[in-house]
Amino acid sequence: MNVLVYLVPLALALGVVWLVCFLWSLRVGQYDDLEGPAWRILSDEDIQK
Repeated sequence: MNVLVYLVPLALALGVVWLVCFLWSLRVGQYDDLEGPAWRILSDEDIQK
């Protein structure tokens, strides 16, 4: 039971860290354009002829 004293706060702290990172990524626009990179890789605009 002594291990729960360490594991429960550790799990809560990791959850809070994950939540902060996720909210930060939403704020900076990480998920704004999900389809753009998929279409950009198919573009031939950068090929020199």
